[in-house]
Amino acid sequence: MPRLEGFSDNINVAVFGASGGVGSALVDNLAHAVNINTVYAVSRTSLNGGKGIVPINCSDYSEERLASIAAELPDLDVVICAMGILHDNNLAPEKSRSQISMPNMQRVFEVNTFLPALIAKHMLPKLTKDRKSVFAALSARVGSISDNRLGGWYSYRASKAALNMMLKTLAIEHGRRAKNSVVIGLHPGTVDTNLSKPFQTNVAKEKLFAPDFSAARLLDVVEKVEPSDTGKIFAWDGQEILP
Repeated sequence: MPRLEGFSDNINVAVFGASGGVGSALVDNLAHAVNINTVYAVSRTSLNGGKGIVPINCSDYSEERLASIAAELPDLDVVICAMGILHDNNLAPEKSRSQISMPNMQRVFEVNTFLPALIAKHMLPKLTKDRKSVFAALSARVGSISDNRLGGWYSYRASKAALNMMLKTLAIEHGRRAKNSVVIGLHPGTVDTNLSKPFQTNVAKEKLFAPDFSAARLLDVVEKVEPSDTGKIFAWDGQEILP
């Protein structure tokens, strides 16, 4: 990536969830763009810095910590929330309603919906107002209600649908204050990361993306969106995903 098109020179970018598969690939891609001044890589785990990369530890993503990070950061041109959860050692996506449980739902919504909303609360005021700026969060096509034809995955689907509504609502409010800002959701496709590992068996080879490929395509979307696109959800190929 020689340049993040659509933006001025010496821009600052923050990536939250920077240690994940997509998040780390986004940081790597952004660090190679000549018009980027600094990439702030925010993660629960300690990361190594590098040329133009400033790691920031955010072990608990509490409101207090997010507020302190916001106070430390300069004005930002791009903020990307790259965190997400589908499964871990204690939960798996539900195949039927009998598997729905309150602890699992709470955990999935916390990561997929609540954390991006809290990050937006503290980071949207940091976005530059005199030129184009973008706040983006990783969503998923399965969060589209109109596209749900298979059922299942109750918590994950619902958490991403809720995130999409959160982004739309944030876009409306923020648009009143910053006419040049864009708030969007991004669907990265099925990426070869830990999140998708247990579910890759039936994915066609050409539809299983390397993290670097997905990150580059998502940044293509960030380059091209305009203020008129705020509140929308876009797939990796630039196609809008309907609610």
